[in-house]
Amino acid sequence: MIHKFFPFISWMKEYNFEKLKIDSLSGLTVALVLIPQSMAYAQLAGMPSYYGLYASFLPPVIASLFGSSRQLATGPVAVVSLMTAASLGPLASAGSAGYIAYAILLALMVGIFQFSLGVLRLGVVVNFLSHPVVNGFTNAAAIIIASSQLSKMFGVDVDSATHHYETIIRVCEAAFHYTHWPTLAMGVLAFGIMYGLKRVNPRIPNVLVAVLITTTLSWVMGFEHNATVSVNAIEVPEVQTLISNFNQAISSIDTATEMRTQAMKAVEKAKAGHDDMGLLNATHNIDLINYQIDQSQKKAAQNRQKLRAMLFYGIETNDNTMSFRLKDDPAVRDQKDTRVWRIKVRNKVLDPQKITMTGGGAVVGEVPKGLPAFSIPKIDFKVMLHLFPFAAIIALLGFMEAISIAKAMAAKTGQRLDPNQELIGQGLANILGSASQSYAVSGSFSRSAVNLQAGAMTGLSSAFTSLTVVIALLFLTPLLYNLPQAVLAAVIMLAVIGLVNVSGFVHAWNVQWYDGAISIITFLCTLAFAPHLDKGIMVGVVLSLGMFLYKSMRPTVTSLSRHEDEALRDAMTHGLAQCEYIDLVRFEGPLFFANASYLEDKINERMMERKNLKHIVIVANAINDIDASGEEVLSLLIENVRSAGVQLSFSGVNESVMKVFQRTHLMAKIRPENIYPTMEKAICAVHAHAHQNGQESHCPLTTVCRIA
Repeated sequence: MIHKFFPFISWMKEYNFEKLKIDSLSGLTVALVLIPQSMAYAQLAGMPSYYGLYASFLPPVIASLFGSSRQLATGPVAVVSLMTAASLGPLASAGSAGYIAYAILLALMVGIFQFSLGVLRLGVVVNFLSHPVVNGFTNAAAIIIASSQLSKMFGVDVDSATHHYETIIRVCEAAFHYTHWPTLAMGVLAFGIMYGLKRVNPRIPNVLVAVLITTTLSWVMGFEHNATVSVNAIEVPEVQTLISNFNQAISSIDTATEMRTQAMKAVEKAKAGHDDMGLLNATHNIDLINYQIDQSQKKAAQNRQKLRAMLFYGIETNDNTMSFRLKDDPAVRDQKDTRVWRIKVRNKVLDPQKITMTGGGAVVGEVPKGLPAFSIPKIDFKVMLHLFPFAAIIALLGFMEAISIAKAMAAKTGQRLDPNQELIGQGLANILGSASQSYAVSGSFSRSAVNLQAGAMTGLSSAFTSLTVVIALLFLTPLLYNLPQAVLAAVIMLAVIGLVNVSGFVHAWNVQWYDGAISIITFLCTLAFAPHLDKGIMVGVVLSLGMFLYKSMRPTVTSLSRHEDEALRDAMTHGLAQCEYIDLVRFEGPLFFANASYLEDKINERMMERKNLKHIVIVANAINDIDASGEEVLSLLIENVRSAGVQLSFSGVNESVMKVFQRTHLMAKIRPENIYPTMEKAICAVHAHAHQNGQESHCPLTTVCRIA
C-alpha cells in the first residue's frame, strides 16, 4: 500500500552514488533545454515568458515522484500551451492579470480531471481520442503553432482576427509593409545554430547554445532600442488625433465592461426574485452594452492599426532629446538617423507624456527574481463551467502525449508502466503546480528523449531539473533580459517541426480508408476553426464515434465456402461458389439492439435470392455478446425461417451467449441438437439431409469450387 501511494520509494532499492551522479547530470542536461523552451512555450500560451520557469519549477519533480515512468520529463509543451491560449482567448487579453489567473485556474482543473481519472482507474477514457483524430489534430496544431510565431520572427505587431488564417494574412501584410531585419536575422541565426548543432551532435544542448550566442549579441549590439517621449515630440498632428481616439475607445470599453458586470448582477437578482420585467430590461441593457463594447473595440483596433503602420525617423534636437517625423517626410531626408522607429501600442490606454517609441527588436525584458508566490487559485464557478470542456480536452491530450512518450521509452528500458498511476502523477503535477503560479503542463517528447539519452536512472533526474530552475530563478534572471523574442519563436518553430507527420495520414488510409478520411477532416477542421481548436477535435471525435456506431449497426455478414487452404472463407471476397442448399452465415460482432434487425434482413435476403436453400447455419464464433433485442430478433428469426421450410442451426456459440439462450428459454426453441461446437461438425451433420434429392455435383462446402 505504501508503494502504491508513494511509488518513488521503489527507486531507493539498490540506489547508490553512481546512479545519483548519473541522475544529477541528466537533470542538469534537461534543465539546459527546459529553461529556454519553457519561456518560449509560456509566450505561446499567452503568458509572460517567466511563467514558463514557474511551470518548470514544481511540476517536473511532482510528476516524476508520483508517476510510473522514471524518464518522463514533464513541463510546458507546445500543444498544451496552444490549447491554453485558445481556451482563454475569449475570456481576457493575453498576458493580463485576469488571463494569468484563468490560466492557473485552468491548470488546477486539468490536474483535478487527470487525478480523478487516475484514482478511479479510468485511464481507458483516453481511447475516445482515436489515433487518426490525434494525428490530424497534431499536424494542424504544429502548423498553427509555427505560423503563430511569424509575427515575432518579422518583428511586427498585429491584432488577432476571428480565424487564425486571417491573423496570418495580417502578419504577411504587416511584414510586407515593414520587416525589422535585425529581428529576422536573430531568429534565422538561432534557427541555424539549433538545426546545425542537432545535425552535428544531438547531445549538444543546441537550444542553450543558440540562446547564449543570440543573447550576448543582443546585449553587445543594443538590440532593444526604446525611447520614452511626450506625444509632442512626435511632430505629426495625425498621431495626436489617433492616440486621443484610441484612448477614448479603450476607456469606453473599460467603462462599458463595468456597466455590463452591474447589468449581469441585475439579471441574477431578477431571476432570483422572479421579476420578468426586470429580467427583460437587464437583458436588454446587456445587449446594448455588448454592442457598445463591440463598436469601441472596432474603433480601438482601427486606430491601433493606423498607429502601428506609421514609420518614423528620429531627429536629435539641440537639447539632446529626440523628435520624430514620418519616414517619408522630405524634411528629414538629411537629418535622420538610420534607425526606423514605431509607436509601441498595446491594448491599453497610452499615456500622452510617456509614449514608448521602439527602434529596435523585442526582448524578454525584466524577469522577476525569486520563486513564485505560493497561493491557491481563486475559484470562480462560472469561469470553471466555461472552461470545463477545454480542461477535459487538455487533460486527455496532455495525458495521451505523456503516456505515448512513456511507452516509447519503456520499450527501450523494459520498465513496466501503469497508465492510471501516470494520470495521478500528471494530475498532481498540475494541481500542485497551480499553487506555484504554473499553467497546464504535460510530458515533453524532446526533453524526455534528452533525459533518456543522458542515461537517467530514476525520476530523481527531474528533481535535479527542478533544482536547476530554482537556481536560475534565484540568481540568473538578469541574464535573460536581452534574450530576443525572435529566438524564442525560433525555438518553438524548430520544436514543432517534429510534430508534422504526413506519413500518419497515409498509414491511417492504408489501414482503413475512413480512418484516413477522419484524420484529414480533423486536420482541415482544426486549421479552419483555429484558434478554436476544441471544435476541430470535437469534429474528429464525432466522426470516429459515428463510424464506430455505423460499423456496429452494420457488422460484416458473410457466406462461407471451402478455400484452397481447406479453411472456410468469405465466398464473395475469394470468388468462391456457394452451396445451393446450405448457407454458412458468419455474423461478426455482438448482437444488440442497433444491429439485430440487420442480421434478420440479411437472412431474409438470402432466403429470397436462393430458392433451393434448405438449411442455414449461423456461425456464432464472433458473436461475443447478446442483449434483449438480439434475443428477441433471434427468436422471431427462428420462427420465420422454419415456417418458410428452412432449417436453422448454430455453430461455435460461446459461453456468455449460451447462458443467455438458457436463461431465456431460447435453447428450447433452437433445440440443443441444432447447436454444434464447430463449423465442420455442423457441415457433417446437416450436409446429407440438405443435399437429399439435390442436383449439385460438387458442394462448395466440402470441395473448392470457383465461380466460372
